Amino acid sequence: MSATHVPEGDSGSRDLRIAVLGKGAIGGPVAAAIKAGHVTGARLVAVVDSQGVTTPDDSPISLGELNRRADLVVEAAGQKVLAEIGPRVIAEGLDLLVLSIGAMADENLRRTLSSGPGRLYLSTGAIGGLDLLRAVADAGTLEQVTIATTKQPRTLLQDWMDDEQRAAILDSSGRTEVLRSTPQRVATAFPKSANVAMAVATAADDSAKVEAVVYADPTCTVTTHELSVRSSTGNYWFQIKNLPSPDNPATSSLVPFAVLRALQDLAGRRETLI
Repeated sequence: MSATHVPEGDSGSRDLRIAVLGKGAIGGPVAAAIKAGHVTGARLVAVVDSQGVTTPDDSPISLGELNRRADLVVEAAGQKVLAEIGPRVIAEGLDLLVLSIGAMADENLRRTLSSGPGRLYLSTGAIGGLDLLRAVADAGTLEQVTIATTKQPRTLLQDWMDDEQRAAILDSSGRTEVLRSTPQRVATAFPKSANVAMAVATAADDSAKVEAVVYADPTCTVTTHELSVRSSTGNYWFQIKNLPSPDNPATSSLVPFAVLRALQDLAGRRETLI
């Protein structure tokens, strides 16, 4: 059932029924806020995690029952879980709000999630400037976009790196470029930076015009994202320095609030910026 569907014979509105996939540093606060009534016009009907599916009163149900209980599933469980469960959610006609946008680097998964009948929503997370970037892209005036992410060296170490690459990162004395490539390649090489790179690529609607860069900097105290946009209608630059979540340093403490804002809009906020 689509989140915008009103049952036949029901001329009034009803609450948007939401299931949350994952209950970590993002899913946990989001589910708790919905359950507490902080999202007007919405109610929590289930939480899905590695232990199974439970209702707000902790009653277990099957994953298949979500089709009749929920209108919208919020994915906050990571790329692997999204790839496993997302297609089924969409195929059963439920709408899906995705946080793990880095998974969109897989074109087959992107096509599957976009094929319906459920609607696919991609969360902006804690990245700003994407509304302006979308407007520039729609205007057809976009020339070039660069998304540069700077992190502490040790957070950039990956299993695919050889000893020389690891040493070069760890021994850097200042801001050092680690990789400059397409958003898809950066998303694959650095999964923890994937969501930002792919969110920008999605907003630009043309990956060929987007360059993603990853820097290591031992002097940085917080992960920094710099978005530069060049177009014939103007040039724009945004810097984002989000403080990490106390429950999971890999994510921003702002992300759950960005998700709740999106849910409030989907639940029928009477006045909103779009």
